[in-house]
Amino acid sequence: MNPTDFESVISVKELDFFYGQSQALFDINMEVPKHQVTAFIGPSGCGKSTFLRCFNRMNDLVGDVSITGSLILDDYIDINHKDQDPIQLRRRIGMIFQKSNPFPKSIYENVVYGLRIAGQGKKSVLNEVVETSLKKAALWDEVKDRLHTSAMGLSGGQMQRLCIARAIAVNPEILLMDEPCSALDPKSTARIEELILDLRGDYTIIIVTHNMQQASRVSDYTAFFFEGKLIEFGETGQIFTKPSLKQTEDYITGRFG
Repeated sequence: MNPTDFESVISVKELDFFYGQSQALFDINMEVPKHQVTAFIGPSGCGKSTFLRCFNRMNDLVGDVSITGSLILDDYIDINHKDQDPIQLRRRIGMIFQKSNPFPKSIYENVVYGLRIAGQGKKSVLNEVVETSLKKAALWDEVKDRLHTSAMGLSGGQMQRLCIARAIAVNPEILLMDEPCSALDPKSTARIEELILDLRGDYTIIIVTHNMQQASRVSDYTAFFFEGKLIEFGETGQIFTKPSLKQTEDYITGRFG
């Protein structure tokens, strides 16, 4: 089920995840391709967002959760080890949420937030990071003349691109995107999809999406989940045109889900 003709950035072995006594993920085994876009698809409640949040320990914030098995980053970092600092981990593995969540600060201060927390206060460095990050997020030309105005005045699509700029400002290896376009109009969605394709050479991107067409457009690899289990994982072209399993084909073709 796992293709192996790529360099892996995260190795997942025998992962089980529980909310209290309720098991949400069952024996997940997967290699995440480095500097590629991987899409997680499957019906609502199948565990794809829960799995995504395992990578940077966002599930820790829920409370009464437990996890067994292993997630190994870069061949040596045990993501769930008790000595692993989740804050440091989230600098390496950034996250963009379903609903854009800019801080009620200026555009500039949103982008440099993570750097300031890390102790970087040199103005020349901050200025350079702001420009570089906003350019990478395809937002610079739209906001360069109002960097010190409130981010809350941006459109929904601009806010989401600002959140991407904020995530990449701290130079992460991996970007997790949990339904990043579900609250956006078609034009803003197209901009985010273009951005994902532009960024994939520099970052490993994992995107959860309900949108089959989006998964086929932006991803290199696709993982299909159902009822907490990883059913099939492979190159996106193969998953969408010649899946190995009938269950995958039935979901892709809309017979259920």
